Amino acid sequence: MFDLAALDLLSTAHLADACVRLRLPVRALPVVAVAAPARAAGRGLPARHAGSVDIFLEAIERSRPGDVLVVDNGGRTDESCVGDLVVHEAALAGLAGVVIWGLHRDTADIREIGLPVFSLGALPAGPPRARDRSMDALSVARIGDATVGQDDLVVADEDGALFLPSDRLAEIVSVAAGIRGSERRQADQLRAGRSLRDQLGFADFLAERDRNPGWTFRDHLRAGQGAIEE
Repeated sequence: MFDLAALDLLSTAHLADACVRLRLPVRALPVVAVAAPARAAGRGLPARHAGSVDIFLEAIERSRPGDVLVVDNGGRTDESCVGDLVVHEAALAGLAGVVIWGLHRDTADIREIGLPVFSLGALPAGPPRARDRSMDALSVARIGDATVGQDDLVVADEDGALFLPSDRLAEIVSVAAGIRGSERRQADQLRAGRSLRDQLGFADFLAERDRNPGWTFRDHLRAGQGAIEE
């Protein structure tokens, strides 16, 4: 079982930067929050849409409380694929949220339900017809060039959704917590009036780049000046 409590203080940005540090693929989705609270985390529950609501009902039938329904509609913007009834069913089953690689509808009703829902946007028109369903529609969701399965953890907030390998979660959380701590200290110093350029030794970076044109800002940061880009 995932230790979700470890994620409580970490944003998707912290976690994504941790993946970069650990040289893990960053599987992210540019969805926006439809309803508050704008935070969800749980085991991935894939469902690849094929024009009919039954795929979602079947996924929920197999779900465990705390799962996050990951809807794969191929990022389509010509139809919505999730409405208020599916969201209500997910809430009733104890799911932690819904992440949609596509569009939703019934926005006002979804907001009243109170389950965290994230999508690419809204469209009133649903699917015009059912399509052929793939054999692995309930085991793998394809999100852009990445895949998401039941062994992945889903975290979503106001910056979007992120998919993490469960077997690397402890490492990711540890590195993300370190990044969060560094950024908090940098923000405190900014509020105290010390510029970020000063904190990161930006003048030293420029001088070194003059001497070594191949020297990048990330090289400078990795040399110990702080974590702002990764």
